[in-house]
Amino acid sequence: MGLSFAEIKAAYEREQAQAGKVWHKEQIPLAWDFITPEWLSDALIGAGKAEKIVGYRLDERDEGTASRRRIFLEYNAAGQAAGLPATVFGKSTQHLENRFIIGMNGGIEAEVTFYQAVRPKLDIEAPRALFARFDASSLNSIILLHDMRDEVTFCPYDQPMTLELAKSQMRVLATLHAAYYQSPELTTTLAPWNTWEDYFAITAKEAGFEQACQRGFAEARDVVPPALFAHEAEIWPATVEAIALHSRLPRMLVHSDVHLKNWYVAAPDRMGLTDWQCSCKGHWSRDLSYCISTALTVEQRRAWEKELLTYYLELMHAKGVPAIAFDDAWLAYRAQMFPALAWWTGTLGQPPEAPAMQPRAASLTFIERMANAVHDLDSLRAVREAQARF
Repeated sequence: MGLSFAEIKAAYEREQAQAGKVWHKEQIPLAWDFITPEWLSDALIGAGKAEKIVGYRLDERDEGTASRRRIFLEYNAAGQAAGLPATVFGKSTQHLENRFIIGMNGGIEAEVTFYQAVRPKLDIEAPRALFARFDASSLNSIILLHDMRDEVTFCPYDQPMTLELAKSQMRVLATLHAAYYQSPELTTTLAPWNTWEDYFAITAKEAGFEQACQRGFAEARDVVPPALFAHEAEIWPATVEAIALHSRLPRMLVHSDVHLKNWYVAAPDRMGLTDWQCSCKGHWSRDLSYCISTALTVEQRRAWEKELLTYYLELMHAKGVPAIAFDDAWLAYRAQMFPALAWWTGTLGQPPEAPAMQPRAASLTFIERMANAVHDLDSLRAVREAQARF
């Protein structure tokens, strides 16, 4: 179990009492303005090098579950001659809200560890970190990433999709999942990650997510099929039951927040995956259900989902995973639509005093797509059948 809200708040207040400029990479800044050229040089170049960062400029604020800033760098003559990057993209948890939202469930440590220990081993399209560090006692953290803004197209919630782009998503996920499928590294390299069941339980109980999901589902009534909304009282219990299935299914590393806004287009037929703060140890069906149901329009999903699932299973087997029967995969895929839906009813249903995590239009678009998937696939029945089969 991670830190409680009271412990996080107390650590944050202790840090704030001593807040100031940072000069070496062992320190983690408590505000973007506390960064110094010396800190950037140590973090990005290393001590004792001729190349130095002598100045920087911050781009506009970008606040959400994490605090994000683009940083423009100025070098000395040696740094200019070396052709070092002109910008980096920074992500931090310097605010109390950041640490509360993604700290209690282990998301902060998971993302930093992903960039430190896992990303270098994966042959996938995903950002690369230049520096990553976190403080386990306070949950303050910072990640400096290669700035891809001018190289790729980051997806809006209504990004037009093709079948080839959707297949590219399957390739990314199959590579990720196969790399740690029932691997001994689940208890070594991946020891810092929570199981999906624990991650969700902490989020639901400690952060009030259960109530937010219920509010969000009611608020989204206009985009939910009426036949599904009639089962409103059954949605949360089915979500909990679907998540419990993971304890009986093969485990691997899953991204767990694979909605369309966390993807980018790197080429006409190649997509990449960002934002690893929800990654955890669970079953691949969490990612497949969530990815397909948010990336595609209702019509596209209906037309392509079986083809995409078949393609994914073939990729997994080609990467050394034991063959998975399509009927079993299809059942798991259908059942895991409930936890996917919860991630966005919970987002829409946040209390008014909570920071806005996503635009309302994005929440409603994704809820409409996923609610239709739950209805089309009879996911209520699938959860019951999966409990009996797995």
